[in-house]
Amino acid sequence: MTLDPYLAVRASTVYGTAVATAAVWIWRRPARASIVGAALAFAWNVPIVAIVNVVAMRLGFWHFDAHGGLFLSIPIDLYLAWAWLWGAVVALAFPSVSLGVVAIGALVVDAAAMPLAAPVVRLEPFWLVCDALGIAAAVIPSQLLARWTARREHLAARATLQVIAFAAFLLFLLPAIALDASGSEGLRQLARPAWQLSAIAQVVAVPAVIGLTAVQEFVTRGGGTPVPFDPPRRLVTSGIYSYIRNPMQLSAVVTLVLLGIIIRNPWVAASGIGAHIYSVGLAGWDEGEDLRRRFDGAWLDYRRHVRAWLPRLRPWHPPGSPTACLYVAASCDVCRGVAEWFGRRRPQHLAIVPAESHPSHVLTRVTYEPGDGSRPSAGIAAIARALEHVHFGWALVGFTLRLPIVCPLVQLLADASGAQPRALGAVGAVPRR
Repeated sequence: MTLDPYLAVRASTVYGTAVATAAVWIWRRPARASIVGAALAFAWNVPIVAIVNVVAMRLGFWHFDAHGGLFLSIPIDLYLAWAWLWGAVVALAFPSVSLGVVAIGALVVDAAAMPLAAPVVRLEPFWLVCDALGIAAAVIPSQLLARWTARREHLAARATLQVIAFAAFLLFLLPAIALDASGSEGLRQLARPAWQLSAIAQVVAVPAVIGLTAVQEFVTRGGGTPVPFDPPRRLVTSGIYSYIRNPMQLSAVVTLVLLGIIIRNPWVAASGIGAHIYSVGLAGWDEGEDLRRRFDGAWLDYRRHVRAWLPRLRPWHPPGSPTACLYVAASCDVCRGVAEWFGRRRPQHLAIVPAESHPSHVLTRVTYEPGDGSRPSAGIAAIARALEHVHFGWALVGFTLRLPIVCPLVQLLADASGAQPRALGAVGAVPRR
């Protein structure tokens, strides 16, 4: 009896991946940190490999001739094996090899292996070009994420990669699963006039800002990332977390529900509701136990005062925690106006202090010092931090202003409009002392 060549290719892919994983495991005996890094490399590749294959099929670089067990016309077994080999196996096998060598090696292996996947994989001319681009999008970032996580290096960079992976999962993979399973053509709903697409983007931006600022707070004030195996080292109760306990989960749920409404697909919206149920149930219980174990009374006190899903109007700060300071020059008329504006709005747990009284006497911009030992902020970033002490409406403005790309751009515009650095006492009538 002759084995069906289609089944042979798919079966050999699954068993070959299992053998490669076992061989690498026996060879390397990876430590826990390396396993976490490898898992994150796989997590990066799950949405990215799907995107690479969709693009390749749309542009005619390759396509799949298979029936049964398909996702977006891709055989699921090949798809997951691809993501696992490019991510976890490479990370475990070659943790210290130059990324250039890893990328070239992956290209050579693909050049030899993908033709052997016929007749399931039908390659077209110049397919290797798309494969090289896929390696650049999948292999290299996934290996950086794995290495930085295992070594606990480049905190901001690895958190950025995590955000990109999660965004690809949330905005592409989950909706694609819902649409594929329901046989819907929901993406046609995006063929709308430009003004409608602009309005949609602005609506979706609100939950996106909440999620992004939560990650930023984990990095800048907590010294960690959203991944449970790479968490903050200190309990984060500042920024968005002074208003709500679960900003990332809230961001994901609201985004999926809005996306389902926009493309008029109930299954996409239902995935947001399912994410909420999961967050409230198993994930909430596990996270709560972990936080109670690590932070004990501080976590319990925080949980009593800050709701999980409904933001507070005013921020909450732990009793006895240091008061943050916003240093504003009294010798500058415009700066005094800023100080008076904040004073009228009675910010919580924030003192407005003349910059002339700062111990360094060398401030050249409005400066925010959190008082908890973390880094101060200056200029637009300081104003944004101070806004977070007023109420949730102004805090949303502050969260947006502090985002990595937005903040330097707004600072550049402000400097061009007269808010450039200046020495104390250079403007106004109040002398320095």
